[in-house]
Amino acid sequence: MCRWLAYLGEPLRPATIVLDAKHSIVAQSLNSPLGAETVNGDGFGFGWYPTGEDSPAEPALFHSTEPAWNDENLRELTGAIKSHLFFTHVRAAAGPPIQQTNCHPFRYENWMFMHNGAIAEWPKIKRDLTVLIDPSLYPHVLGTTDSEVVFHLALTYGLRDDPLGALGRAIRTVEEIGNKHGTQFPWNGTVAISDGSTLWTTRYSSQGRTRSLFHSADIPSIREMYPDVERLNAFGERAKVVVSEPLNDLPGVFVEVPESSAVILDDDGYRQEQFLAA
Repeated sequence: MCRWLAYLGEPLRPATIVLDAKHSIVAQSLNSPLGAETVNGDGFGFGWYPTGEDSPAEPALFHSTEPAWNDENLRELTGAIKSHLFFTHVRAAAGPPIQQTNCHPFRYENWMFMHNGAIAEWPKIKRDLTVLIDPSLYPHVLGTTDSEVVFHLALTYGLRDDPLGALGRAIRTVEEIGNKHGTQFPWNGTVAISDGSTLWTTRYSSQGRTRSLFHSADIPSIREMYPDVERLNAFGERAKVVVSEPLNDLPGVFVEVPESSAVILDDDGYRQEQFLAA
């Protein structure tokens, strides 16, 4: 459906991986070998947390309905700023129209959210899910995607205090309502969420056949495997990427995230746990 990338680590110019990697997210927008669609040209989004003591807590967003490969502003922006945590998403629209308010990532206060996948038969269950959103949050739903509704449903269920628990409750609600409407496998998706310091990502589908998701190995291990690759000097010791598809062809650099799993990145490093496992 789409492709996305999330980075957490030492401040980095996003262009280093968004544009310059062999299989960058922009390259994947043109040719996505592991995606449900080869081309993801229905708009894109870039969200980042500004770096520095006086920086605001809220992330900044740049959305465009142009294909990522055709947007000069994305090149200018990702080459000019530095950020310790950023999201990039290229979209293949599955029904909702191509408009800026439907481009990921989505933002609420200091939180960012993006999703690759879909709610099956979304028009059937859209109303039932939307009315469950807390009335105080509903005005912040600006687009028409299933992803944005799930984000605000998770906020309703306590995302700010328990991100994985709230997201899990939102997805279970999608499954329950979908099943009531006769949909056998309502949910499919990989999700990234952040509050500006921690990154939570998940891979789960009702059918157990989720879109692809990978995380990078730790930088010291990669340098040990590939001591002659000068490009690795651009990354700090804590740099980590979670991405829909590997950014290069070097064996061992990217590791597939298992089905029904969550990957958490924070100041303590990397950890993985089960997510909505049967």
